[in-house]
Amino acid sequence: MRIVSWNVNGLRAVLKKNFYDSIEIMQPDILCLQEIKVDKESIPEITLPGFEKIYNCATRKGYSGTAIFTKKKPISVDCASYLEKLTGESEGRIIVAEYENFFLINDYTPNSGEDLARLHFRHKTWDVEVLKFVQELRKKKPVILCGDMNVAHENIDLSNPNTNHFSAGFTDEEREGFRNFLEGFAVDSFREFFPGKEKCYSWWSYRMKCRERNVGWRIDYVLVDKEIKEKLKSAFIFDDVMGSDHAPVGIDIEL
Repeated sequence: MRIVSWNVNGLRAVLKKNFYDSIEIMQPDILCLQEIKVDKESIPEITLPGFEKIYNCATRKGYSGTAIFTKKKPISVDCASYLEKLTGESEGRIIVAEYENFFLINDYTPNSGEDLARLHFRHKTWDVEVLKFVQELRKKKPVILCGDMNVAHENIDLSNPNTNHFSAGFTDEEREGFRNFLEGFAVDSFREFFPGKEKCYSWWSYRMKCRERNVGWRIDYVLVDKEIKEKLKSAFIFDDVMGSDHAPVGIDIEL
């Protein structure tokens, strides 16, 4: 089974940028999308035969939102309304799909913002409550959590760590929250296969030709429950797939 996660930075926008060719390249069985930026009334027509499409749209137009396109019909789907209420309004940040042998969570973690206005919420509320939610699910079956988690975990995960310790996505608080996920239940699938590999990024600023120069951050992940990590077969970043400021990331796993 291949699970791919991709922040598309606008579903309507990516559809105009060789989206279907990208799907052919990636060959996902399950595709998790973040930042789809559509509301329920403006979901575009998408032709993907054999895929069931699940959406969690934000209340605010043109903002946030997640989707799962899956070849295998889930046993159940939950948009985690409890977690949604934490943000004060529905931001469409979570979809939970239950399959026979695991739960899959598509997570678009709130960005702390350039002025770190949301850092306290992110650190003390969102990361804490999502981990609690995961631990409850794990009582039933293992969990795979993927998405744009808006944090570079270690120095190796961004181009300029020394100048970014007080930048959103690399603060001590955000990195602590991510470590809690790893200590609490999961492995970082990419680092299981490439523990010391440098210059592997999943997001690049549109400014100053950052992607062409590979000046980026690795902030998109597939976290795999430690109970099933031996079933992992590969992990990857599709850094040659364009269409967004993020590259798709994914895993092959036997489930």
